[in-house]
Amino acid sequence: MNHSQRAAPGRRISRFFGRFIPQHFLRGLTVLVPTAITLALLFWFFDKMDGILRPLVRTPGVGLALLLVIILFVGWISTFGTVKRFFRRFDVWLEHTPGVSFIYSSTRDFLEAFAGRKRRFTHAVLVSVLADDVWLVGFLTDEDLEGFKLGVQYVSVYVPQAYNVAGQLYLVKRERVRPIEHLSAADVMKYAVTGGAVELTARSGPHAHRSPPKEKEKEKEKEKETDEPLVAA
Repeated sequence: MNHSQRAAPGRRISRFFGRFIPQHFLRGLTVLVPTAITLALLFWFFDKMDGILRPLVRTPGVGLALLLVIILFVGWISTFGTVKRFFRRFDVWLEHTPGVSFIYSSTRDFLEAFAGRKRRFTHAVLVSVLADDVWLVGFLTDEDLEGFKLGVQYVSVYVPQAYNVAGQLYLVKRERVRPIEHLSAADVMKYAVTGGAVELTARSGPHAHRSPPKEKEKEKEKEKETDEPLVAA
């Protein structure tokens, strides 16, 4: 048996511990860690929601079911005229209550922006703030900034931060904003908060992928009126 034949088992062992184990260990982590985190968050959410009525209801799961029924019932009765007027007056009263108005109005507007009739994070855009050739991923939240004495030439764009619940709000001119029409708002949000770690897939239909405008098309866009809405009504 020559030297190369004697060294072959050693190379296979070193390859096994040097490549096979680390590669499959990392692959196992990529499968198990997201699943474990998802299940842990679901369990935590279930336990917290189920525990709201725990002093009155001790059976696991019944508290969460009753809480969902209560939420559905309140949402249903709030569509009636008399109840709607009551909630409107109650809303006005809380807005004028010192020490409570800021918390209540901020929470209400936050929920309205994501789940109410006044949804704000549904129009994904690219915004150029730092430099002409540098683009940030954001969401168009307001197209009329008369309250800031800026007029319709400016719009507000919220830019979320990666791996964080925070973000930045920019008030920029319309020509520095480019709508993202070939991607859904949910996909763009995932792309932004994960730092571009997810794979984007263009949606089909009337908002199919559009290539960037050429120089002549850019010049035509600049000649358009500045008050033209970025998002169709």
